[in-house]
Amino acid sequence: MEPGDLFIPVESIEEEATLTCDAKGTPPPQYRWSLNGTLINLGLDRRRRLSGGNLIISSLDRHQDVGMYQCMAYNTVGAILSRRASLQFAYLDHFKVHTRSAVSVREGQGVVLLCGTPTSSGDLTYAWVFNEYPYFVQQDNRRFVSQQTGNLYIAKVEPSDVGNYTCVVMNSITKGKVHSSPTSLILRTDGVMGEYEPKIEVNFPDNVPAAKGSTVTLECFALGNPVPEITWKRANGVPFPSKVKMKYSNAVLEIPSFQQDDTGGYECVAENKMGKNTAAGRLAFYAKPQWIQTMKDTALAIEERLHWECRANGRPRPSYTWLKNGQQLLSEDRIHVEDGVLSVSVLTLSDAGMYQCVAENKHGIIYFAAELMVLASPPDFTGNVLRALLKAKAGTTVTLECKPQAYPLASILWKKGNLITLSPDGTLRLANVSKSDAGSYTCFARNRFGMSSTTGRLLVTATVPIIQGPVNMEIIVGESIVLPCQVASDPVLDVSFSWAFNGQLIAKGDGHFELVGGVTGDLMIRNIQLYHAGKYICVVDTDVESLSAVAVLIVKGPPSPPDSVTVEEVTDSTAQLTWSPGRDNGSPITNYLIQTRTPFTVGWQRVNTVPEIIDGNTLTATVVDLNAWVEYEFRVLAKNSVGVGEPSPVSVKTRTEDAVPDAAPGDVGGGGGSRSELVITWEPVPEELQNGESFGYIIAFRAFGEVTWTHVATSAPGASRYVYRNDSIAPFSPFHVKVGTYNSKGQGPFSPVVTIYSAEIEPSGMPAGVWARSVSASEIEVNWQALSFTPERVLGYEVVYWEDDTKPETLGKVRVPWNQTSVTVSGLAGNTQYFLTVSAFNTAGTGPFLPAINVTTKKPPPAQPPLNVEWTLIGSQLSLYWEPVVAMESESEVTGYQLSYRRQRHKEVNTLTTVNSTAELTLPEDDDDYIIHIQTLSEGGLGPASDPIRIHQLSKLVVDGFIGSRWLYSPGPQSVTTSIFYYLPGLEVT
Repeated sequence: MEPGDLFIPVESIEEEATLTCDAKGTPPPQYRWSLNGTLINLGLDRRRRLSGGNLIISSLDRHQDVGMYQCMAYNTVGAILSRRASLQFAYLDHFKVHTRSAVSVREGQGVVLLCGTPTSSGDLTYAWVFNEYPYFVQQDNRRFVSQQTGNLYIAKVEPSDVGNYTCVVMNSITKGKVHSSPTSLILRTDGVMGEYEPKIEVNFPDNVPAAKGSTVTLECFALGNPVPEITWKRANGVPFPSKVKMKYSNAVLEIPSFQQDDTGGYECVAENKMGKNTAAGRLAFYAKPQWIQTMKDTALAIEERLHWECRANGRPRPSYTWLKNGQQLLSEDRIHVEDGVLSVSVLTLSDAGMYQCVAENKHGIIYFAAELMVLASPPDFTGNVLRALLKAKAGTTVTLECKPQAYPLASILWKKGNLITLSPDGTLRLANVSKSDAGSYTCFARNRFGMSSTTGRLLVTATVPIIQGPVNMEIIVGESIVLPCQVASDPVLDVSFSWAFNGQLIAKGDGHFELVGGVTGDLMIRNIQLYHAGKYICVVDTDVESLSAVAVLIVKGPPSPPDSVTVEEVTDSTAQLTWSPGRDNGSPITNYLIQTRTPFTVGWQRVNTVPEIIDGNTLTATVVDLNAWVEYEFRVLAKNSVGVGEPSPVSVKTRTEDAVPDAAPGDVGGGGGSRSELVITWEPVPEELQNGESFGYIIAFRAFGEVTWTHVATSAPGASRYVYRNDSIAPFSPFHVKVGTYNSKGQGPFSPVVTIYSAEIEPSGMPAGVWARSVSASEIEVNWQALSFTPERVLGYEVVYWEDDTKPETLGKVRVPWNQTSVTVSGLAGNTQYFLTVSAFNTAGTGPFLPAINVTTKKPPPAQPPLNVEWTLIGSQLSLYWEPVVAMESESEVTGYQLSYRRQRHKEVNTLTTVNSTAELTLPEDDDDYIIHIQTLSEGGLGPASDPIRIHQLSKLVVDGFIGSRWLYSPGPQSVTTSIFYYLPGLEVT
């Protein structure tokens, strides 16, 4: 981390300033700093101290601490310098306090009001207050505040300009702001200034240096009457790029992100009707140095040659210097320094250290560091010894390499027994080796710092053949196979197997492949897919050679999907299709299948075609038996000896041509409705059978005995009902009816003729003798006399009942056929008054009824079920006892009890009634259990049942003097108790 430039407001000098410096090195580096090239003695300076490598300055001094700082990091290996960083102080002094003289001008004359900027450091911005704060002078084509001079320029004075003007200066870094004394502008009374040509008062230098990437601002403003108009142009006539901006009525030209293309001459033209004036200058491009080529850390052997080169671009072209450990390098005996190149002819240990290339022009300086290590050591084979045992196949060439680490390079010789061989490059090559070449080989390496050696043994072996390899095969998708690969090898050799598929090594973890067979290299392929077809190579690697065997596997599968399904010719019932074939996947395509889908079908369906069977060489067919005016999609499937493949992409939706309807409505019928109506109904024709646009129905009807049909058309394709109204229609008159279809192409077929009846009139008579009685708490029996005669048809009778006219939710209805004169209304509330009426009805509605009668339902049965049930079973005789149930005041009195019992494996239920709380039952002798319930009887109906009583078959057995059992049941955690009686001869009953 290198120090950065600091610009510190003078107001902040009580605070500390920190210049950063941090370097990596082993051992950890130390640091020293210089100011303006002079080393800072931190031992004698109380205001400056180090924190790590950072320089911290406290109690800043505006005069002593300003300047260029540079950090040096050093350790025992070397030293490097950081970039130079400037420390400056930003300030803005106050204006001198004095009264400024008034400026007197004529109306129409131009004027310049001087700011007189006080001493400062840091970027400044200017504004002018008119009369009093916060009214600032607004810049326009007549008034301009220069950010270069701070002055206020008024091209042509008007009476509204009279007043006091105060210059306001702000420091962009300190944010401090100072105000000048006011300057009064007054008008002279000796006349008005006449018109005159422009006079340029704000100009830019003849030569303006501009940094790459910076924003360049040029100012130009002129006095004149009339007010001059400012325009800009380039000297070369090239138009301004879109990034260039004009501000303040063209008084300011701004060029952001300045580049080399923006250099050249610029002209400002001020013009009014009295003439024009021109100012010109040139923008010059400059750039700080930037690296384009640098060195790398380098390790070289002693006596080798070093060549380093660094290059930087910049404007003007940078110059170069080289530093070693922070000190400048100059050319001498072994060292040559020139224009960014450093070369050392014969390296010594003293040349090791940190080097820096420095590139500098007048706009900046950059540093780049690299380390040079000079190596000197005797030969060392650590990490690069000869293999202890090297195996080679007889007849091959063996290469033994001797590559010790040595600085400088070592001389090499080889020794086997008494045979010694020199090797300049350290490599020993043995061609066409045989058993006689086997043995120990030693490599000796020597340089001026010492000698070292390494030894290895060579073993020469025989050839290894593959005795069984894979063979070419054909297989069906989904099957599994084993490709064999076995060798006869020398026991001293290590053998490994690997497989490649279409040039790619088969990796472990692929679920389809597995090496099987232990010491062999057999490959199993499970669940083979089409993409497994191709070339398989078994590779056998030993210590001395690599062998391989190849087989081609052909995988057969269902065909790939056909493509490019196109609908070419379409009629109202046919469509001609063409397609292109997919891959046959190893088995020729035998035939094609065509499927279709419409908005009215569920999924894809097989279609009829011509030809009926499409063979594998045919790529076109005509689909027949289609419905007219329906959108169809088609797809094609191919079939071969393996199976049917995946379907093709779907064709573009295609609508068949329209045609006359060929389907008639179904289920024609009708009848009913209101008086004087003939209601005709039918099942609408499905949309897919309407065959065209403007589909509708033709309804035809005629009364019995008439010859002429009445026809009515409806254009609603979904219509299913038509009502013909005519006061002359007699009630319940027979009519012949048929319904046909039509669309924009013409009229379709009619349905078969059916007979229906016109609407009838509701019955005019009302039932007599209506009476009712409460049967239980939830039922009322209603009776009436049948209508003896009425001219209208009677289909049945309707009983309406309700609790209260103010409770419509209690209203209920029951209907019975015409031959029934009573009904039991159930599901009622107990002890509640109900009102009832009875009327006759037919399809036209209900007839009149007599005034309502009322009946009150009986009190509900007791809600308490029989409890504490006891039973005794002796043989097949069952006796039951329970507590009597006592009804509450709001409940019906108990009149008796009903027992329901059934065998567990049967559904048939038997009942027994009793007026007492006891009962006797005879149970047949069989092996089934019995289930018994007990309910109360009352005029309000049956009460709730007791919990089920189960009589187990075990209780009915008679063994060894077993007489019977007695059970007591009552609800609770311990609900059943048992007494079992035995008779033992000679003893009392216990």
